[in-house]
Amino acid sequence: MEIYVVRSGDSLYSIARRFSASMEALIYANQLQNPDVLSVGQALIIPGNETRHTVRRGETLYTIARNYGVSLQRLIAANPEISDPSRIYPGQVITIPAGGENMGEIIVNGYVTDAPDSTLTATLPYLTFLSPFSYRADLQGNLTPTFNVNTGLSAARRVANLMTVTNLREQGGFSSEIAHAIFTDQTVQDTFLGNVETALARGGYYGVNVDFEYVYPFDRQSYNQFLRRLTDRMHTLGYIVVTALAPKVSDSQQGLLYSAHDYAFHGATADYVILMTYEWGYTYGPAMAVAPLNMVRRVLNYATDVIPAGKILMGVPNYGYNWTLPFVQGSAARSISSVNAVTLAGREGVNIQFDQTAQAPFFRYTDDNGRQHEVWFEDARSLQAKYGLVAEYRLGGISFWNLNTLFRTNFLVLESMYSVEKVL
Repeated sequence: MEIYVVRSGDSLYSIARRFSASMEALIYANQLQNPDVLSVGQALIIPGNETRHTVRRGETLYTIARNYGVSLQRLIAANPEISDPSRIYPGQVITIPAGGENMGEIIVNGYVTDAPDSTLTATLPYLTFLSPFSYRADLQGNLTPTFNVNTGLSAARRVANLMTVTNLREQGGFSSEIAHAIFTDQTVQDTFLGNVETALARGGYYGVNVDFEYVYPFDRQSYNQFLRRLTDRMHTLGYIVVTALAPKVSDSQQGLLYSAHDYAFHGATADYVILMTYEWGYTYGPAMAVAPLNMVRRVLNYATDVIPAGKILMGVPNYGYNWTLPFVQGSAARSISSVNAVTLAGREGVNIQFDQTAQAPFFRYTDDNGRQHEVWFEDARSLQAKYGLVAEYRLGGISFWNLNTLFRTNFLVLESMYSVEKVL
């Protein structure tokens, strides 16, 4: 796999000829919605040369992967049409992905709220864990599932489902009061833990993913005590525990989002911690990269000092934002997928720029009403830079928010650098 940045005068045809690639392969790999329109500065993935193999009697995907020197995970991912990897037949033609440098095996988690089966089918080969979002807790410790995800698809792709629990209100937004009740009221906590245990068993989950946000600062120790009790109980039952933490740069960092998240305690207690290293650029803030690399580094510099690096899953955004300029406090940016962002740049006829400090692409345009816009998103270059931090800091892996929409670039870059660990 190579990354090519479009230059003035390029066309998809000329790029395909330059790299001896088919235009169809380029369109597929980059999800080009309008292949006739490319933007200067647009990053394109150039797929490596693939091999076609006709299955012989007695062969399995495992033996084929071994013979070609590729991981079983990469072979399964390259053949999404194979619904059951344990069943292939003589005469079947499968795709052998091109080889490349591999920096090791990592854990990959993906949150989803409402993903169609087609998106899940394309995504699951690249995941260790799928975290449907979420079971919403209330003030009495009851749980309500709010996701629309076919978790039954996971087994064939050897993906373990995690039960995600949150302190989200029914009307939206995280509730400090719900978290406080669960942490401090013994009756509520007992009810909550009983409901978690029941849902885990019924749903066939591998473990629980705790995403409690906007916790009162004075509940820090109560959260720790709750986490200890939860983890002891889950481990006794054979489940793992994962927690999601705000992106802190020091233990003393103040704020409702940060104070109660005790990095050292979570790192010592949970099996994995997800660092939510995104939302610097956010809906109600000024235009900037969602996950600027320099800011992500600051979080990792602190986190790896107090949490075993192998337990850390670095958050990766699967979205961008479109801001209207000038920024006015209280105004809201619109979420946009990276695929749609590139399409928008082409439609508006503007160049895509790349911020070297943030390691992220962006562009500006003027709409039909004369309003200026600034769009930040992810591309192959920004993802390659982020994934490089996993090896640099020796992290356990990454966690996507969220995988409701397919961005194939995420996975093509990922598989060019790492293999995905499977726990099933």
